[in-house]
Amino acid sequence: MKTYKIATIPGDGIGQEVVPAAIAVLDAVAARSEFKLTWEQFDWGSQHYVDHGRMMPEDAIDQLRPFDAIFFGAVGDPRLQDNVTLNGLLLPIRRGFDQYACVRPAILYPGVRSPLAGRQPGEIDFVVVRENTEGEYAQVGGVLYPDAPHGVAVQSAIFTRHGTERVIRFAFDLARRRNRRRLVTSVSKANAQGYSMAFWDRVFAEIAAEYPDIGTESLLVDAACMDLVRRPDAFDVIVASNLFGDILTDLSAAITGSLGLAPSANLNPARTAPSMFEPVHGSAPDIVGRGIANPMATMLSGALMLDFLGESAAASALEKAVLTVLREQVEVTPDLGGTGTTASVTGAVLDRMLSRTTPGS
Repeated sequence: MKTYKIATIPGDGIGQEVVPAAIAVLDAVAARSEFKLTWEQFDWGSQHYVDHGRMMPEDAIDQLRPFDAIFFGAVGDPRLQDNVTLNGLLLPIRRGFDQYACVRPAILYPGVRSPLAGRQPGEIDFVVVRENTEGEYAQVGGVLYPDAPHGVAVQSAIFTRHGTERVIRFAFDLARRRNRRRLVTSVSKANAQGYSMAFWDRVFAEIAAEYPDIGTESLLVDAACMDLVRRPDAFDVIVASNLFGDILTDLSAAITGSLGLAPSANLNPARTAPSMFEPVHGSAPDIVGRGIANPMATMLSGALMLDFLGESAAASALEKAVLTVLREQVEVTPDLGGTGTTASVTGAVLDRMLSRTTPGS
């Protein structure tokens, strides 16, 4: 039997609740599809920082390297500054394993209401490809005289030709594989950032010339935000820098109903190191321990993981089970207007997946 070794990092807040829920579903679909997932949990995160002065051990990357994939929950804790938690855990993993393509689908699913008037399920279906290892998140800079009236903070964005070319090329290849609108939209801010973003635009134009079968458009980030609200159905694949991609995907999750439905894949496309899969949402400290966190984004992230591992049929079965529960609207969590709990939603997805009447079974 094919076996995959998966490292799990539940992390902080509701990550501790949604990761076990998703694992239950992933184990079920694996057993049904005749492969096995073996899990090893790493209790890294904010509590680890409180106990040891760092978010994860110094040799964390070496510990994770032998795994086939990493399944992540959330990071963030009210006790710590967000820059400490993010730069101590998620970003070192993304950079350490060269997970340069962050892929975040945005789909309006059946049974889910968009806050945009008149939008019907299926009308919104696009993917944001976010550059994931450099750009505005490169952590190059410093602070001089931090507590003085004349204090100065400098932070530089780093855009290399290598990093920019490869993520843009990934977006074009994805548009070919999706074979929907066959359109790649580049998002930048070259009118204000005349060095980094103008560089991005030039590289995009060069790469676009290699794909004459794929349509293109270039938008300033503020116009892109407006158009995601005004004409979300017109997008196919969006490619953006680290910062802009992060902002756009929170907006994408909002227009498709909930952050609780937004999955994410941090991919090493060359497969030279493990990729990492996580929900877009954060640690949600306001609902921790209440049992109402929506586990569906984590489950859908698990489906992305299975697909990347080559288990496409199992990934499809898991996604269809989630969609069935959404369509029925019997067990959904409060973020979707329901009264369901993390446990009841997980049970409903398991029931639909194991039922012979599940679509695609």
